[in-house]
Amino acid sequence: MVVTILKITILNPVYKGARVLKKYIIKILNMNNLFKYLFAAFLAFSLNFPEKAFAQSGKEKVEISDRREFLKEETRLLPDVRRVPMPPHNPFAPKDSIAILGGRVFDGTGSPAKMKDILIYSNKIEAVVDPGTLVLPANITVLDLNGETVMPGLIDLHTHLTYVESGNLAIALDEADATLRAVERMRYYIESGITSVRDVGSMGTIPFRLKDWVFRGRLIGPRVFPAGTLITAPGGHGAEDWSPLNSGAGTITEASGPVEWRKAVRENFRKGADIIKVASHFSKDEIVAAVEEAHALGLQVTCDCETFYIEWAVDAGVDIIEHPLPRTDKVIKKMAENNVASVPTLIPYDYIFDQRGGYWLSTSRRFSFSKEDNLKMLKRLKKAGVKIGVGTDLVVGWFRFLPDAYISELKNYIKAGFTKEEVLIAATKTSAEILDMDHMLGTLEKGKLADLIIINGKPDENLEDLKKIKMVIRDGEVVIRDGRIFIPRHTALPEPSSKK
Repeated sequence: MVVTILKITILNPVYKGARVLKKYIIKILNMNNLFKYLFAAFLAFSLNFPEKAFAQSGKEKVEISDRREFLKEETRLLPDVRRVPMPPHNPFAPKDSIAILGGRVFDGTGSPAKMKDILIYSNKIEAVVDPGTLVLPANITVLDLNGETVMPGLIDLHTHLTYVESGNLAIALDEADATLRAVERMRYYIESGITSVRDVGSMGTIPFRLKDWVFRGRLIGPRVFPAGTLITAPGGHGAEDWSPLNSGAGTITEASGPVEWRKAVRENFRKGADIIKVASHFSKDEIVAAVEEAHALGLQVTCDCETFYIEWAVDAGVDIIEHPLPRTDKVIKKMAENNVASVPTLIPYDYIFDQRGGYWLSTSRRFSFSKEDNLKMLKRLKKAGVKIGVGTDLVVGWFRFLPDAYISELKNYIKAGFTKEEVLIAATKTSAEILDMDHMLGTLEKGKLADLIIINGKPDENLEDLKKIKMVIRDGEVVIRDGRIFIPRHTALPEPSSKK
């Protein structure tokens, strides 16, 4: 028995090969039998206790390092999650001002829609005031509305911009084609009033380059908040088989062990990640390592996981759980208590069940569920008080269903007990909070970035009116006019003069 206890202790992976055990083993062997048993049991419990205690209590979780506590309030930051200082003058921000008069403003704060006037200076909201009280500066663009609704730009928290449609392997792996696929998707999103997307798994560096081009005004589309590659263990979600369309397409990093999981987090951060995306399966040590590393870097972790993996992820300190996959009421309660948010994404599963009758032949979906089960899951999350944002996960060619796909997702929330106003707040303010960008986005308030949409209707009364996008302003610039992408003619630079 003594030998067995010692083997269990010594072979524990945390303490394997620890030379400090040598003196204790010698002491045990020199004791009489009773003390041998007692001391060996005590030693085994003591040396294994830290790992067990951590797994059970979660008290060792590393909180996110909020870089803002080390930054002066007047420091201008890049408009993303990474809190990187930028020069006081943003060379890419528009120089003009816009006044929006006569609009019915749904500001996303929870207040009912009211007639307000809005002043935009450069790329920020300067004022939201009662009608007729604005003092307009000279040379300002005035948009006179006729009671149309002005509201914050919508946010989609679950996209895959480079997702492949074709079964052609060469096309799937071609980075040029993947980039063009992403640009096409971005047009659908921005024309649907979605001014920010979180990309939770795309090919290579493409989403990072798209983010930069949109920021610099070189490409019209929504703001992109990329995760980089999805991190999972070999054979985990998205890497279930040997198909190069899974792990070989550059959207997934397969990692084994805490060291590799930390490295994968760091690699995504180096590329420019605004969030870290992980997926089951994983060990407890691996998910703990990923969360610890991401939080130290100031990034949140979102997890595509199911059943007991959700509890492991929540205990490890993840910030967001994707999808409506099975979990216990105990875990839902833990999510609410630990402020772990949810992005349910019911609509892609609705399509799967409608088109295929079920989610078949995936080892990362080894459970039974249905459209009805998913809706019940959303109701359980809402009832427990879990923070809920909006994401659509429109893979393959489903982005072509926009804006209907986004509206159908919002209607699922209505079925789960949300009011129309609550749904729109979830799509704007709450999603900005989950994105960790509520200091810049999500509501129409002074100081926020000027991302807003103008709608010929009242979407807070009828969600179908979200189809009636008249205008989209992103970062202070009109990018959609009369429902279509608006691109001003380029301004030619003067040619260099030759000296004669």
